[in-house]
Amino acid sequence: MLREAAPATGAPPPLVVEHVAKSYDAGGRIVPVIGDLSLTLNEGEIVAIVGPSGCGKTTLLNTLCGLLAADSGRVRWHGREISGQPSGVGYMLQKDLLLPWRTALRNVMLGLEIRGVSLSEAEERSHVMLDQLGLHGFTDNYPSTLSGGMRQRVALARTLVNEPDVLLLDEPFAALDFQTKLLIESDTAKLVRESRRSVLLITHDIEEAVSLADRVIVLSKRPTRVKAIYDIALGTERTDMIAARESAGFSDYVRRIWADLDVARQ
Repeated sequence: MLREAAPATGAPPPLVVEHVAKSYDAGGRIVPVIGDLSLTLNEGEIVAIVGPSGCGKTTLLNTLCGLLAADSGRVRWHGREISGQPSGVGYMLQKDLLLPWRTALRNVMLGLEIRGVSLSEAEERSHVMLDQLGLHGFTDNYPSTLSGGMRQRVALARTLVNEPDVLLLDEPFAALDFQTKLLIESDTAKLVRESRRSVLLITHDIEEAVSLADRVIVLSKRPTRVKAIYDIALGTERTDMIAARESAGFSDYVRRIWADLDVARQ
């Protein structure tokens, strides 16, 4: 069960995590959060991480992208240990964090502007990305006039327009209604699979994990470790969330992962 998938090419995987540990100092008391955790994210792969509430999933993402320093272990991006935040990585949170004084288009353009991309190119790339995510005609809307699903699509466009090699997603669909969630999950899967981006997704939703991911990693309670790894083979188009949820093996994966999570909580 605890085996990692082999990389598809001879190049180093985009992300390799080796025996990483992380603790917090809570008023002079050391609180272990991550304990000796290892995982691999291969090129063009979507990996979902599930675990008990409070087990340290967000702390793990913050450590992987350099916002926090690991106490021990190694994090390698494309075969190299990098000090600080790696390039080519997009990080999307549950909250959209859109700037209320900027239109949808200008919110998407923000990262390109910071990188020094010309205004005309930034506008063109942002228009294309918004169109791909079903927001044609809403480019001049301010966040306050958009629905929750639309705001999350803008946030996704803002992340993808910078063309990251790897996406770190921290429960980006958790606050959405079921129908909107399925639509945005399908759009996300289509865009990242067509471009062979790699995705590491944190989620509490087991069905979301199974329908989206090529592998699901189950974490234990704190100090969190990898408890189980599931290779997901549904035998259906992996950009259609309805088809994935209706496939023959879907319910079995959900039941087995739920059983692992139930044990992990104890």
